[in-house]
Amino acid sequence: MIRSVVRGTGAALPRRIMKNADFEGMVETSDEWIAQRTGIRQRHIAADDETTASLGEAAARAALADAGLTPDDIDLVVLATSTPNNTFPATAVEIQNRLGMRHGFAFDMQAVCSGFVYAMTTADLYIRGGLAKRVLVIGSETFSRILDWSDRSTCVLFGDGAGVVVLEAGDGAGTIADRGVLAASLRSDGSHKEKLFVDGGPSTTGTVGHLRMEGREVFKHAVGMITDVIEATFSAAGIAADDLDWFVPHQANKRIIDASAKKLGIAEQKVVVTVDLHGNTSAASVPLALSVAVADGRIKKGDLVLLEAMGGGFTWGAILVRW
Repeated sequence: MIRSVVRGTGAALPRRIMKNADFEGMVETSDEWIAQRTGIRQRHIAADDETTASLGEAAARAALADAGLTPDDIDLVVLATSTPNNTFPATAVEIQNRLGMRHGFAFDMQAVCSGFVYAMTTADLYIRGGLAKRVLVIGSETFSRILDWSDRSTCVLFGDGAGVVVLEAGDGAGTIADRGVLAASLRSDGSHKEKLFVDGGPSTTGTVGHLRMEGREVFKHAVGMITDVIEATFSAAGIAADDLDWFVPHQANKRIIDASAKKLGIAEQKVVVTVDLHGNTSAASVPLALSVAVADGRIKKGDLVLLEAMGGGFTWGAILVRW
């Protein structure tokens, strides 16, 4: 049986670091207020010469180096982003070009913060369907470009960055012991659009717009929705929370992460948390957290790793991987 096996990971972050204290002269807030409510201590903010494409390229090159591969070995580039360089063409195509690829195919996916989980699931289907052997799965965002910097309820939450996973076809016996993607569950419900959205777009206002969020409403729904898809993924794979080695959730809010892990019965020491370092980087959130945990040696070959995310739409999903 064909499995989609993780071959390498990589990340890229903008040069500029913005700490909580830097907001104190901009909006009515404080380091204590932000950290207590979100767990965020700092975030990276893209400079004028740093874009979703440039960050995605840098992270892709890092992942390829980690995998011992070159762009010539890649068949498909899937980019999860809500902040593309242009309305079209797809920013994935720009990254493909930056990598020097003149073969294969590339496209963007838009599921906001759930984008990387959606993209991993999509790449897995392309591999299992025989249409690609190796895929760059990228989450790259420059959310700083769509923030209202006068809105203290949102501008302190988000940051920029990119993370990449290289997936490749591998053989498996069809059991939970196989390496690679083992199970996934994806959901969406458009009735929640007004709770988290951008108030602009080419077809409506002709502008980029700014991010708007009803924070309490998002928080209220988050834990229940997250546990829903995780329990569905556990059921599909025939495992329980105790079987996990690592839980890598979307890094939006430390309180949501803690509440979700507690509800699911996932031990605190198994949860990867990087929200303090990066803030909410939307589709880049999960692969950035992954890259940190792989680089520092926590996630090792053979570990059972659960990825999870929830974003505007609402969209939400989970994917289980044997590293």
